[in-house]
Amino acid sequence: MTRQQPPKIEGARAGQTKVRVVEIDEDSGQRIDNYLVRVLKGVPRSRIYQMIRKGEVRVNGGRIKPTYKLQSGDQLRIPPVRLTAGPAETFIGQARLDDLAGAVLYEDDRLLVLDKPAGLAVHGGSGVSFGAIEALRRLRPGASLELVHRLDRDTSGCLLVAKRRSSLRELHALIRAGSLNKTYRLIVHGHWPVDLDRVEAPLTRYVTISGERRVRGDQQGKPSLTTFQLDEHAAAASLLTARLHTGRTHQIRVHCRLAGFSIVGDEKYASVEELAADRALGIHRLCLHASRIEIPWSRPAQVVEAPLPVDFQRAWQLLSASEHG
Repeated sequence: MTRQQPPKIEGARAGQTKVRVVEIDEDSGQRIDNYLVRVLKGVPRSRIYQMIRKGEVRVNGGRIKPTYKLQSGDQLRIPPVRLTAGPAETFIGQARLDDLAGAVLYEDDRLLVLDKPAGLAVHGGSGVSFGAIEALRRLRPGASLELVHRLDRDTSGCLLVAKRRSSLRELHALIRAGSLNKTYRLIVHGHWPVDLDRVEAPLTRYVTISGERRVRGDQQGKPSLTTFQLDEHAAAASLLTARLHTGRTHQIRVHCRLAGFSIVGDEKYASVEELAADRALGIHRLCLHASRIEIPWSRPAQVVEAPLPVDFQRAWQLLSASEHG
């Protein structure tokens, strides 16, 4: 970890800081500009770049560029800065905090795995005041918590959060190598064929006229592969297990759509008629759940599983019962 931690400065106690010299350890590999944005909360990004450009920020006594990546053992000089009062703290209800506190599936000194509920974004932004990571940081003030990957807001299940910069780098390396195995459970409209066990189609992102982010199949897009296993049939729906071999945005949702099916409750890719039928049955969630994650940084691999949520199980029960209605 950083051996000499910068003191925490609350927005309400804004004022002039003192010169600090920090020896880098845990934060090695991070760009100097991103590091300073994180530790100097309340300082405008423009001021941070000005400090770097003018040589007020120095590493091992010398000037550096904003793109410089910190190395273990670096002596980082942080000059005096005036911190301005930040925005009012975002309100997060106690009930939400209590729910998340009880949703930790696994934790050690390197990471925690959260069973993220459907409907909660992983982070704030784009009209969302807060997400899972902001709520976790509120629960654990002062802790170093960083998202390892993302889940769609409406997808539930395993979400990795690193507790160390070194763990974050190691997990990102596993993701780039395709070694972090992620398994999902899902329900689709229709009768999924037993022999449809693989969808390999390149995907590309685009933005709709209304500004909404979407994904479509595109031969010029990024290579994408999902494998599927049929678990059970109902008359008008199928319960599946899917494994991601690549990590594209909306990959499972779009691969299902390209195969001629849509996920139950999918407001982006299901038809208006399908969504209306879901709502009529009382299904009000996307039936996609990140159920299992394997982290091969030990032998055997570390495995964490998230049980199927009650509302997901109820959706399958409703769809199974509807064939007799």
